[in-house]
Amino acid sequence: MRAIVRRCAIAAPTPSRSIKDFRCGHAEGLCADRSAATSAAMLSRLLRPAIALALPPRCAGCGAITDSDHRFCAECWGSLRFLSPPWCAACHRPLEYDQGPDTRCGPCLARPPVHAGVDAAVAYGPVARTLALRLKYGGRASLAQTAARHMIRHLPDDAHLLVPVPLHRWRIWSRGYNQAGLIAAALSRESGISWDGDLLVRSRRTPVLQNMGGNARRRVVRGAFALAPKHRPRVAGRHIVLVDDVYTSGATTDACVSTLRQAGAERVSVLCWARVIDTGPD
Repeated sequence: MRAIVRRCAIAAPTPSRSIKDFRCGHAEGLCADRSAATSAAMLSRLLRPAIALALPPRCAGCGAITDSDHRFCAECWGSLRFLSPPWCAACHRPLEYDQGPDTRCGPCLARPPVHAGVDAAVAYGPVARTLALRLKYGGRASLAQTAARHMIRHLPDDAHLLVPVPLHRWRIWSRGYNQAGLIAAALSRESGISWDGDLLVRSRRTPVLQNMGGNARRRVVRGAFALAPKHRPRVAGRHIVLVDDVYTSGATTDACVSTLRQAGAERVSVLCWARVIDTGPD
């Protein structure tokens, strides 16, 4: 402790050590820091070509070498079906032709949605599926950024908060992360809109829904999500965007949307990387 005090006393300006000398010493320290930062930047620039040669950027679909990160090769790009209008006024399911701005699809007429629309970057297909599986199970966390860059064009202009579809804590423990949370974080960086991965929680474990029909999925996830009372002010009266990787039957997202609406959210839109198009009510 005395040594620390002694060093501080020596560094401070004294009658025998002028303010000018003190400032010069401080400036020299700043120059040294800047010099180190400059050297690090130069080293990074020198190493970048070597890193690119050893670890070249690859297609997010097939793994072929591409010219930059977060890109698809020409073949994979051509096989992606990017979604855009015309679509259903309620759920944004793509329609074959434009039938007017207020047209609703059959499933929405049969069961009006609780959400304010489901937007996806692409239709679910081989390439979209590969990206989703590599992100979800393959440890390829960087693919969240790839997905987000294509999803951002569908992000509502009046969105207040991004909320990922939650995983149960045991599934996060086994997988290491929540892929929807990674996408939400990437969207937040790209858009500047805040995200919160702790606001909505999966309060109980549910079985894998992959081989279940829509009605069975809805029964399984009913009541599986919760929002703590302390978080209600964050959603009350706001437009929330629920973020996920793949939208299939809508059972999980509907359960999340209902929880957010019950907590006071004015609107809840859904945004995902890929959407399965050929599904309807079962």
